[in-house]
Amino acid sequence: MDNKVILILFDGVRSDALDNCTRSLYLRMRKDGAWTMNATTVVPPITTPAHMSLFYSVEPARHGTFGLEYVKPERPLNGLCEQLNAYGKSCAFFYNWEELRDLAHPGALVHSQYDSGIRLGFEKASELSTEAAIRYIPENLPDFVFLYLGIPDEAGHMYGWMSDAYMRAINRCWDMAEKVCSVLPEAYQVIFTTDHGGHGNVHGIDIPEDMIIPFMASGSCFLEKGELTGVSIKDIAPTIVSILGVPPDAEWEEKISFPEF
Repeated sequence: MDNKVILILFDGVRSDALDNCTRSLYLRMRKDGAWTMNATTVVPPITTPAHMSLFYSVEPARHGTFGLEYVKPERPLNGLCEQLNAYGKSCAFFYNWEELRDLAHPGALVHSQYDSGIRLGFEKASELSTEAAIRYIPENLPDFVFLYLGIPDEAGHMYGWMSDAYMRAINRCWDMAEKVCSVLPEAYQVIFTTDHGGHGNVHGIDIPEDMIIPFMASGSCFLEKGELTGVSIKDIAPTIVSILGVPPDAEWEEKISFPEF
């Protein structure tokens, strides 16, 4: 079976918040895959700009989104889902932060489920997103899956980054991710990352606590590749298209920083 990819993103995870993580999925990815605790996000390190840079592999100055609300680029720009769709690959989204709906252009997704973290609370909404992914993936086998879990960011803003509540929120996300990964066929490569870190009860400035993020990947493409260096959030879209046998868009600023797949 051809390779497939699931990108699991926990919102707002500082790398040092994983220093003492003992969740089994985290330990397996560190042991058997590729990883770094020193990847970088973009300025400003805010959810919507960072996601746009992840999916479109450009700086905010190019995609034009600097705040929480999406801003349409002045010049058209294809993102990850548009590029995959153009080459016949199927994409599915499961998310609970409404502004992420604009990460994919109309027609680029075969399936999308949104559960409102604002209305339901992000833990409940993330549970619903997780359950939906578990039901959908094994039956439909989309080539690319995006699963967004917003619990840590909510806990950071409410109780503080690195607080006990924040650490529990991260562990809760690992438990959800473990459930999803337990139903994945072998062809799926699993990528985990975040959009930004945080300090105090906020994030959004160019300091290490906000800018340094984890990146981890497991599956046959990443087997025992070990620790990576020089990874940017903008490398993720080129890496995913490479795994799926699709070229990067010509305007993407990064092509790929990992060994070829």
